[in-house]
Amino acid sequence: MASEPSTQSRVMFQAGDKTEEPAHRKLGKLTVKYNRKDLQRRLDIEEWIDGQLHLLFDCEEEEIPELEIDIDELLELTDEGQRTRLQELLQECGKPKEVRNDFINGLLYRIKGLRKMSGPLKK
Repeated sequence: MASEPSTQSRVMFQAGDKTEEPAHRKLGKLTVKYNRKDLQRRLDIEEWIDGQLHLLFDCEEEEIPELEIDIDELLELTDEGQRTRLQELLQECGKPKEVRNDFINGLLYRIKGLRKMSGPLKK
């Protein structure tokens, strides 16, 4: 009886809501709008910042003071404005000024030529 096609059970899939597809499409739009190379460069810079903050504050991640270095915000500023903003953010750092300046110089060098990421999520 199981060999008869009319009595076999069938599994049917309905094409109801497509919640996963838009997420896939968004990823595609993101990589088209922002070249993968630019995204990787930004990620590398953010990882470098994270590592440097650990060294600057000599502590574990959860002990680092609430500090947000917004790359897009820096890109909107002049060179001197970028330097001033970073000095303001690092005021609580106990390291000597020369060490903080090395970090600032390194970051400013790395963000040269980086494009601001403007999108619907950025306000």
